[in-house]
Amino acid sequence: MRGSLNIAALVLVALAPAARAAERVTLSNGFEIVCHHHIQVENQIRLYLSAGEDNYIERLPEDIASVETVPDPPAPSVLKKTTPSATPQANGDGRLSPADLSEMLSKAGHEHNIDVDLLASLVKAESGGNAHAVSRAGARGLMQLMPGTAKDLGVEDSFKPDENVRGGSVYLDALLTHYQDNLALALAAYNAGPEAVAKYHGIPPYRETQAYVARVIHEFNRRVLAREAEARRAAAQRRQVSLSSSDEKGARLRPSGISR
Repeated sequence: MRGSLNIAALVLVALAPAARAAERVTLSNGFEIVCHHHIQVENQIRLYLSAGEDNYIERLPEDIASVETVPDPPAPSVLKKTTPSATPQANGDGRLSPADLSEMLSKAGHEHNIDVDLLASLVKAESGGNAHAVSRAGARGLMQLMPGTAKDLGVEDSFKPDENVRGGSVYLDALLTHYQDNLALALAAYNAGPEAVAKYHGIPPYRETQAYVARVIHEFNRRVLAREAEARRAAAQRRQVSLSSSDEKGARLRPSGISR
């Protein structure tokens, strides 16, 4: 992301789909957020996006118009359990291992209902996977968060890969919701800011932004096609194994050593 971004309200309007929550918080500006729970810490209200204590957004008490209890959403599908690991760390050149990056993006994609290949495509375009990347405009980390944007998202250190990916995923989720899943507009706003998209009523006529949108969508399409091709290969292999197993079973059941 580059340029100045005024995103606090925009982020809040789209958090409901990602939350595993039981409270609907209405803000004084009319936007709503469904969160897991909220507490007051000194002069701030913390809206927790999950049951844990490290995923929250802070607002001033005067920003909160009302809070109401809502039914719990359907339970998410069960994911394959993995052994908990330490927070992934980038090496000296800012790179994470492919496994660590993939796990981090998968977790963020599941929490915010975003295709993991879209997140991976955005990370590639934004930072090339370098957790220490800093743009000319000052955007930082894997998903290139501007300092003001990171603050609004509750990201304390944009150079920590897990914090950066969490914040960037929340923001992308908000943009996709705001633009009704119009990926091109969401990406344009991620790059140039929602104000620019509103000003030009679409993708701004900036060469950098237009190239960025095309680059991310092209990479996303490439990844999706590769994923689908791999799924077809795996299905074909399973069918072949099943047929081979059936042939072997049939051979065992047929009498042997009998000549006709």
